[in-house]
Amino acid sequence: MAADTTDIDDIREQARRWLADDPDPASRDELTAVLDGLPASAPELADRFAGPLTFGTAGLRGPLRAGPNGMNLAVVTQAAAGLVTWLAAQGGTGPLVIGYDARHGSRQFAERTAQVATGAGRPALLLPSPLPTPVLAYAVRHLGGVAGVMVTASHNPPQDNGYKVYLGAELGGELGAGAQIVPPADAGIEAAIRSVGPLAQVPLGEPGQVLGDDLVASYVERATAVIDPDGPRDLTVAYTPLHGVGAAVLTAAFARAGFPTPGVVPDQAEPDPAFPTVSFPNPEEPGAVDRLIALADSTGADLAIANDPDADRCAVVVRDDSEGWRMLRGDEVGVLLADHLMRRGATGLYATTIVSSSLLRAMCAARGLPYDETLTGFKWIVRAGGGSAPLVFGYEEALGYCVAPEHVRDKDGITAALTVAELAAGLKARGRTLTDRLDELAAEFGVHHTDQLSARVDDLRVISDAMARIRAATPATLLGQPVDSVRDLLPESDVVILRTAVARVVIRPSGTEPKLKAYLEVVEPVVEGDVRTARSRAASAVAALRAEVSAALGI
Repeated sequence: MAADTTDIDDIREQARRWLADDPDPASRDELTAVLDGLPASAPELADRFAGPLTFGTAGLRGPLRAGPNGMNLAVVTQAAAGLVTWLAAQGGTGPLVIGYDARHGSRQFAERTAQVATGAGRPALLLPSPLPTPVLAYAVRHLGGVAGVMVTASHNPPQDNGYKVYLGAELGGELGAGAQIVPPADAGIEAAIRSVGPLAQVPLGEPGQVLGDDLVASYVERATAVIDPDGPRDLTVAYTPLHGVGAAVLTAAFARAGFPTPGVVPDQAEPDPAFPTVSFPNPEEPGAVDRLIALADSTGADLAIANDPDADRCAVVVRDDSEGWRMLRGDEVGVLLADHLMRRGATGLYATTIVSSSLLRAMCAARGLPYDETLTGFKWIVRAGGGSAPLVFGYEEALGYCVAPEHVRDKDGITAALTVAELAAGLKARGRTLTDRLDELAAEFGVHHTDQLSARVDDLRVISDAMARIRAATPATLLGQPVDSVRDLLPESDVVILRTAVARVVIRPSGTEPKLKAYLEVVEPVVEGDVRTARSRAASAVAALRAEVSAALGI
């Protein structure tokens, strides 16, 4: 009991020191209420002070709450101060460009970041309103920013927020100009953040320059230049931004490109940080696009498109004769877009990640195009090939696509949606569909059926135990075939890859959520043009593979 009392006293003292330095009255009141609840509130207080949010290659992301282990004004002030100190130490010139979405706290965090930048003598340019992440990534390149900050938690739960950092050309180099940071920048920024002294001593300047809507118009103009101005435009699209910030920009882009304005799910059209109509604001989650499908049905849409809340991802839902409406997997959209660009004659490097389908590799090999695969994350995809060939397209299976790297050097759900619409309209003009094109690719390269085993956990030890288990007792066979290749990417990355002659399994913890993920793929040849039978065999094989991998991981 004495030890427990000592622990509580220690955490209470940490909390009192934090309260003395917290610039936000609301956060101070929140933390005071937790302190007043001791000893019953000891577990919650301990969690809030378990450690600071770590600034990694995804920046900061965590729950909105007072204390160092949460997203709040104090943590953002410290992060901004560390960032501008690091930028100055690197000799970086130019303004800091700042964007934000419509989540709770996003605007306040963006404005505080601008004040910290100007207080340090660096110009700050603030986007004019809550806008998609790709607009911020574009603005860093377009405005010659030394760096960019995007305040967003993307598709995380409503109670979360986050802080992503991009570098401009001066510090990011040619491949990283307008891209998310990679090591060693993340470690350098983290060290600078930890060196920030009392927040009361962080100078705050003017709120910075609020940019005009001409920036958004410039983004839309460049986005529409991605597609052929003379292509077919007869296409009816249903759309949802999932209560996020994508609707105004996407509909403007479609209108400027000459497409009919997409129909938007009415009760998901406006930004709402509570995300009231979905249990989880991610289009991949069960039920998230039910309203979109209903709208597509009622309007006779040719296809349906969803962005995630910050509109850097793009989900595509199509009519399928056997299943009704179904969402295409990220791998399916990825290869459709790659094939479309190849058919348009786009030469250069095509890239994806180690967890994506191997079909893109097969397509590039057959068509004589350079190919590379990277660790997960667009911070790696946009640097694929190390400059050996200019990147023309990159994608990751988690619904992220970069169809115009010189426009946005990150995933971009707006230009991806436009390019999907261009492809679908062209196919429709010839009496074909996206699923028809997928069948053509399967007939040429075989069915590459992918799926995912994903386990969300409350205790992170479940994930570490599962990774230890698969390393200690790696399966000798999968689907009755010998595992002929085992790659362990430690220490660079916590990833294990297993391969047989026809199957592949990639196992890793999620980088942004408390999840363990296993990415499954089976390649099934198409015999005598019978794609349907090959798909059925592949689906059955992946279901069996899922069960085997689940047992091997103990989840």
